Amino acid sequence: MTANTEFPDGFLWGAATAAYQIEGSPLADGAGASIWHRFSHTPGRVADGDTGDIACDHYRRFRDDVALMRDLGLSAYRFSISWSRVMPDGTGAVNQRGLDFYRALLDALGEAGIAASATLYHWDLPAALEDRGGWLNRDIASWFADYAEVCYRALGDRVALWATLNEPWVVVDGGYLHGTLAPGHRGLFGARRAAHHCLLAHASALAVGRAQGLKNLGVVVNLEPKHPASDSPADLSAARRADAYMNRQYLEPLLLGRYPDELAAIYGEAWSEPSPADMEAIRAPLDWLGINYYSRSVVRADSAAWPVGASRVKQRQCTHTETDWEVYPAGLEETLRAVHERYSAPPIYITENGSAFYDPPTATEGLVEDPLRTAYLRSHLAAVRRAIAAGVDVRGYFAWSLLDNLEWSLGFAKRFGIVHVDFATQRRTPKSSARAYSAIARSNGSDV
Repeated sequence: MTANTEFPDGFLWGAATAAYQIEGSPLADGAGASIWHRFSHTPGRVADGDTGDIACDHYRRFRDDVALMRDLGLSAYRFSISWSRVMPDGTGAVNQRGLDFYRALLDALGEAGIAASATLYHWDLPAALEDRGGWLNRDIASWFADYAEVCYRALGDRVALWATLNEPWVVVDGGYLHGTLAPGHRGLFGARRAAHHCLLAHASALAVGRAQGLKNLGVVVNLEPKHPASDSPADLSAARRADAYMNRQYLEPLLLGRYPDELAAIYGEAWSEPSPADMEAIRAPLDWLGINYYSRSVVRADSAAWPVGASRVKQRQCTHTETDWEVYPAGLEETLRAVHERYSAPPIYITENGSAFYDPPTATEGLVEDPLRTAYLRSHLAAVRRAIAAGVDVRGYFAWSLLDNLEWSLGFAKRFGIVHVDFATQRRTPKSSARAYSAIARSNGSDV
């Protein structure tokens, strides 16, 4: 570190997005449909009937968005690749025009001096693969490996950081357990299979990358502390189960080669012990680990809360975002230190951290003041700084999100962007949080 900053030299200051949330043009130029295209076009699945058909129109406006990032002084950009844009059927034929889009984006980032962090899977499975079982089909590990190999070979020389999966817990909990996210399945047996197959797919993509000599491979998990609502044995046990289900279900296989003991009771008859060969593949060493952090949960024992037996207790004295998540920056430091102390973790990047607060649909006189989001960013970056001072190897931070976008099943009403988007005109307006973050990035964190 330099004498005047508490963030490491070369620390990446970035922002993050996801393909279906911003790109629009989901079927353009030979692309195939994804499960999110199908899900959003199913009545009642997404708030207000919103879809990603246009979204932020990034597919056509990406050069302007890269210029915007350059003007903000960002040194990195995290985005995801749409599997069905590259391989319309999920397997087999490659859509050259889809790859050309990502090549052009990466070239623009390179010209702007912005490092690229590319995620292979951010929830938008090709619909054609869903019709073959999707994440319930063990063959998805080999399908994903083939897709990863295509992307690595075509784009690898332009990408600084590769992530295999984004937030497998959300893929499974929303898409296969509760049915609130695409593809909309419900059930313990499917959730358990999907969770294990996500990790196998990660392992297969990692192996393909290693075979090509790549040394910049990681995976992204979303983590949050689970605090007991009281010191009662029941609440303490509930917090351990909640932690095992959300956090350790993915961390421990990836970093220790085993699943938490609590999962057998949570999944019940749906649980089956994985093979040693599977676990050995899943725990292959990572070059880096991505952590997405938004909030914590205070939980109590609740036998009606299927399947974990733990329900959230809202902390009404605290600030909450528009998505009803408690603002709790201390949880980010706690999470980083816990991962550092409990596991032999590789270097860490904060791959998502952000908040949804009310912003007007239209910017007034080119200004959007968002003091709550600005305070959120500052307080969480201060938590990162404390974790680094305590010895955690954190190498970068990506604000979620660069742009207001389609917040999945919540539609366009929940705005996470540091840049305001008028969805009627597609006009971009940096918010006050963007200006504050720009100053922080340019000073390498000395302005936190």
